[in-house]
This record gives sequence, C-alpha cells and structure tokens, in this order.
Amino acid sequence: MGLRKILDNYKVHFEKGGKFEKFKPAFAGIDTFLFVPNHTTKRGAHIRDVIDLKRLMIIVVFALIPATLFGIWNIGNQHFSQLSGSDMSFMNLFLYGAMKFIPMVIVSYAVGLGIEFYYAIKRGHDVNEGYLVSGILIPLIMPVDLPLWMLAVAVVFAVIIGKEVFGGTGMNIMNPALLARAFAFFAYPSFMSGTKVWVAEGLHNDAISGETILGKLAEGHAVDKIYSTYDMFMGWIPGSVGETSVLMIGIGALMLLISGVASWRIIFSAILGGAFMAFVFNTFAVDGNQLMAMPWYQHLLVGGFAFGIVFMATDPVSAAQTTKGKWIYGFLIGVFAIMIRVFNAAYPEGVMLAILLLNVFAPTIDYFVVQSNIKSRKKRWENAKKA
Repeated sequence: MGLRKILDNYKVHFEKGGKFEKFKPAFAGIDTFLFVPNHTTKRGAHIRDVIDLKRLMIIVVFALIPATLFGIWNIGNQHFSQLSGSDMSFMNLFLYGAMKFIPMVIVSYAVGLGIEFYYAIKRGHDVNEGYLVSGILIPLIMPVDLPLWMLAVAVVFAVIIGKEVFGGTGMNIMNPALLARAFAFFAYPSFMSGTKVWVAEGLHNDAISGETILGKLAEGHAVDKIYSTYDMFMGWIPGSVGETSVLMIGIGALMLLISGVASWRIIFSAILGGAFMAFVFNTFAVDGNQLMAMPWYQHLLVGGFAFGIVFMATDPVSAAQTTKGKWIYGFLIGVFAIMIRVFNAAYPEGVMLAILLLNVFAPTIDYFVVQSNIKSRKKRWENAKKA
C-alpha cells in the first residue's frame, strides 16, 4: 500500500539514532492512527482482546455521528426559522450549520492535539487517542457562535489542567470536555448564556432570539405553548449543537451499550435519579416556579441531560468503577442535575456541574463500596468459623 510504504521509508529517521529521534512519539501517533500497530506483547501476562483504546474511541465517535449530523442541520434550522419569510431546503440548512460548526471542530482538534503531541514528545511516550473523543465533544456542547479564540482557550485549560497535570489520558479525575465548558461558562458568561447565545447569528441579528427552554423557564416564562414534548424529544429547539435531539442521542446510546463501551447501570440510574428528583419537585411545586412545575419527563428531554448522561457520565476514566458504585454514582448525577437546574436559575444546565461534582467523588464512592464488601466478607468468614 502506497501510504504504508511512505511511512515505512520515513520511519528510520524517527528511530533511535535518527535525525528526528526526538519526534518519534509524534510519528508513532500518526502511524497508529492510520494503521493497526504491527507489534504484539512478547512477555509477561497480558490480556488478549480485539479492543484497544483506539477502537474504543472510534466507537464513541461513531455513536456521536447521529447527534452531530442532526445538530449541524438544527443550527441552520433554528437560525432561519426565526427569520420571517425564510424557506430553506434541507441541504441549505445543513450547509449553513456546517459552515458554523466545522471551524469549531478544526480549532478544537488543532489546539487539543497540538498540546497532546507536545507533551508526548516532551515526556517521550506515545500519543494517546483519548482526545479523539474530547475533540468532537467540546464543540458539541458549546454555543455555536462562541468566538473561536475563546474555544481555543477553553480547550487549552481542559487538556492541560484536566488531563496533562494528572499524567494524561486515563489519569484525569474529571471529564475534559465538561471542564472546557465549565471554564468557558465561568470565564465568558455573557457568551455562554442569554437570549441570543444558542442560535447562530447572521445579517439579521435583531430577529434572532435563541434562548433555550431552560433559560425561559428560569426567567418564569411558560414554554409549553411554544415547544411540545415531541419537539423536545426530536430536538427542534435551540441549544448546544449535539444536545437537542434525544432521539439521536438515544441511537448513539444504543451503539455504546451494544458494544459494551458505556455502562447501562450509570445511564439507567441517572435517568431514575433525574426522574425521581423532578417528580419530587412536581409534587411540591411552588406557584410561579416554572422549573418546578415542568413535568418530570420533560426535564429528561431538555438541556444537556440526555447528552451528558450518555456521553460524559459514562466516561470510564472519571466514573465510578465498582458495580454498586455505578448505581450510586449515576443516581446522584440525576438527582443533583435536576436539583441544580431548579434551585439555581443562574445555572439551569445542572447536568454539567452534577457530573463534574460526582467525578470528584467517584473514587470516594468506590472506596466505601469496597470497604463495605470487605466488612461483609469478614463477617461471613467469622460466622463460618463459629459454625
């Protein structure tokens, strides 16, 4: 194969003693991204499996495709639907969305991978494939008109502070994509919330009003006459690029569950936790508080709840690892996501903070689960000896 031969011809320059020896990790990263490595384990105990980090990341990327394609179309749909007299074809709406979204993806990958390659060369280890997913997740959870330089700064913060200071992929204690969003949210709040953030602006800025459902509810406006439950499920509403369509997110979730990449326990328990907390608020709703009065099932359909639960709460690195811990971890994410959404109107998108909070406490949850198992085994052993 032509490309394989080209890489093999240049490989000698990156080996030990070659003039580009220092940049071997960067070359190896490109090589293994394009082709399956041709080496195997020679000694020691090891697991034989068809899956590796690259394949796992690729599965997640494939699972993101339905939500991404729909989100690109919805960028154009939300923009032109609020301009009087506009009647655009599907392709025109999609192309407009692509024009807005693709630059964000390019900046995300260019900055993030640049940092990854720098640290790989500096530390002398291979480039990890972890940012393959984070690079697409970050644009999917950002406002479509966020200035690209702000996106770049958020990526720098997420990769360096969220990953590299802890040792890189597999060592981070919090989800890097959510860290990027949290940084942008607190550093540039006027670009992350408000009535004109979530719909792409064009030549007719005065006609744009892109406030999300949660934003309208937080201000005390009822939205049941504007958006139906069906609209919320399908995703024909303003919001982050990848977060609006629960249908497309559900298709991605099925791919992750069938492949075994995501934990069904985390997803299911998070939905239970969110539904439980929303139902409690429905029961004790206060007049005038639209977020408390919003039906519990609609809480699960709007904002980033579904997207966050499927693609971020299930992050195998920052999530709980024990079986019982996953149930507790997911349930608490659902509870806190709705609780933050209802009680703090400044943060109607509570799932972001809920997942980051439980990322920090995931090791503690696992610790107490393990300790509980140890105590139970000791007790059974003592009872067995008495018998």
